[in-house]
Amino acid sequence: MGKALYEAHPELKQVYEEASQVLGYDIAALCFTGPAETLNLTEHTQPALLVSSLAALRALDATTMTPAAVAGHSLGEYTALVAAGGLAFRDAVGVVQKRGRYMAEAVPAGTGSVAALLGLDADAVRQACREAASAGVVQAANFNSPGQVVIAGEKAAVERAIEIAKSKGCRKAVFLPVSVPVHTPLMQKAADRLAKDLATISWSDLRMPLINNAEAKAIVQAADIQPSLVRQLPSAVLWEDSVRAIAGMGVKTFVEIGPGSVLTGLIRRIAPEAATLNVNDPKTLDATRTALGL
Repeated sequence: MGKALYEAHPELKQVYEEASQVLGYDIAALCFTGPAETLNLTEHTQPALLVSSLAALRALDATTMTPAAVAGHSLGEYTALVAAGGLAFRDAVGVVQKRGRYMAEAVPAGTGSVAALLGLDADAVRQACREAASAGVVQAANFNSPGQVVIAGEKAAVERAIEIAKSKGCRKAVFLPVSVPVHTPLMQKAADRLAKDLATISWSDLRMPLINNAEAKAIVQAADIQPSLVRQLPSAVLWEDSVRAIAGMGVKTFVEIGPGSVLTGLIRRIAPEAATLNVNDPKTLDATRTALGL
């Protein structure tokens, strides 16, 4: 994760070193060599993704451009806040480590389940979850793109919701390798704990609007950031609405920063008329710089 960019751009070493000072372990070594079972613990995964994404942003040298808006999917909202100047890098690293720990501790291990439902509209997914509520907590957690909604909750309830969704025309259900039912009411305990840490952070007004996960609304004022992040954990990620909101601002080009290109694919389905770029390795960095005229 991020190794190719790190090796091609020695200046990124400083990003990893600063994060390692905050975390108390070598985040570069964990990202590049694992072990996987350690990296996959959410209290390690979240800082790893944040640092890798911000290193990719540093490689792009975002100081040469001013985005019209920023957004991030779940954890990515913290990366977006750093990019927009609302949150200091060191504060972000420390708080996402705690966020991951609180999420893991919010529900007993192995009791949660997460699944992607394909080919069913958002209202039908919501109804399937309501009908499955007698089996436990289950909720639409990520509205990712037209026809792709992720549900999460207690295992039995998720399984029941899938059965109901299939009866309503769901084309396919895919269980995801995630046991923490984030973006459901089961995360309220984690959100309450996180709120105390967020209250100790110094926030700044944003240089450009952030379209937030919880309401797909633009945030600019420092006072609005903390409560939005607290609401984010037990609330669904409104990614489709967020992308539509950004496109509605007149944005024609979206740049995904960080490992993978999942969001690029989602954006293409939500706003097919938009140009999409991403930065996750030297090749995509060069292509994006060329496309943006940097």
